Amino acid sequence: MTEDASGGGRTSSKVARLIEEYDLGDTFGDELERRWTADGDERESLRDLADRFNRRLLEAALLSAGASTVDGEIDNLYRLLTADDVSSGMRTEARARLEREGVDVDGLESDFVTYQAIRSYLTEYRDAEYERPSDSEQIESVVDTIQRLRSRLRSITEGSLERLRSTDRLALGTFRLFVDVDVLCEDCGAQYGVVELLERGGCDCERDD
Repeated sequence: MTEDASGGGRTSSKVARLIEEYDLGDTFGDELERRWTADGDERESLRDLADRFNRRLLEAALLSAGASTVDGEIDNLYRLLTADDVSSGMRTEARARLEREGVDVDGLESDFVTYQAIRSYLTEYRDAEYERPSDSEQIESVVDTIQRLRSRLRSITEGSLERLRSTDRLALGTFRLFVDVDVLCEDCGAQYGVVELLERGGCDCERDD
């Protein structure tokens, strides 16, 4: 167990460090814990909390740069930076917009946290009670892993295509990359994207109760 920079007994935490560095407020950690431990529909998953945290980082970076934003702009910018279904052109435009405002986009994106970092912060740094993941949380964990791998493949492929295009080794205009993984059930004949299959709870086969 490593200790934090203050020399206390708590484990080190990227989330805790970023809360301080981005000046997110003394109560933000309490808010994350409260949302994670809430009952019923009020409870947020670790993945949702990671997105919430990253949006706060983006907002804080813009405010620190002296930029003004309108309602919904933070959510839209975050989607353009992170969503799989965003074209390379739209992502480039979003990054350029942030850079014009004086935001270090590369540094910001390296500070974005995963759901694992949120879980570590809540359970190890804050000693929040951690219950066995529900079925839905276990499925969310698999979905998150698949999406991260798909995002990594997308990033590598986009970068390779753009480098080939910029050096005149490949003729390619403005492009949009699709990275899909489909699952075909040979029993019922249904075919779904793997994330859709996981989120809907299975294919069209009848499952025993």
